[in-house]
Amino acid sequence: MTDAYTRTVQLSTEFIENGDPLGWFEALYATANGDPTAVPWARLTPNALLLDWLDRGLIRGKTAIVIGCGLGDDAEELAKRGLSVTGFDISESAIAWSHQRFPNSPVTYEVADLFALPEAWKGRFDFVLESYTIQAMPPELRTKAIPKIAELVAPSGQLLVICRGREPDQDLSAVPFPLTKTELLGFQRSGLSEVEFEDFAEPETVRRFRVLYDRA
Repeated sequence: MTDAYTRTVQLSTEFIENGDPLGWFEALYATANGDPTAVPWARLTPNALLLDWLDRGLIRGKTAIVIGCGLGDDAEELAKRGLSVTGFDISESAIAWSHQRFPNSPVTYEVADLFALPEAWKGRFDFVLESYTIQAMPPELRTKAIPKIAELVAPSGQLLVICRGREPDQDLSAVPFPLTKTELLGFQRSGLSEVEFEDFAEPETVRRFRVLYDRA
């Protein structure tokens, strides 16, 4: 277990127990002091499962939004692919860091709370990326997060979800909290259709799901 992961577990547990399940994101980025190794998921490269999917040429539309964009690598990759991209994060420090890393970026980076998004964003985006954000929330909160994410998908738009996966009986002791297939059904209850469900469960590696939805 790395020091960064240990610190993340400590912060998230503390904030969740104190009734502020989202406050630890800003605390983590702010106390990193510009060191990406202090943020466990900050690889400074786009998510490999996103790159693999983009290379299949399945993406449609012109506008995209990245949920919990962190330090901006996924958002920048989508912009390189020709999309008009918005990336948002609840952490002011993360957004400031993204601006610093990509000072001439075409991406629109904004501080925003998933649970209080601008009305103008609803139904606006042709492509929505949710990668590893829901799994950082306790289960009782992410059931509310899923419909909020679905609201962003435009008519005929797409949503790509990348997350850790688990079976229902797996222990949820600390961040990240992997999702079950049943939990992900919330996207279909929110008006989206499942197009493809991929379960990456290779031996001795972290199990991940990659799911494509669209709004017919």
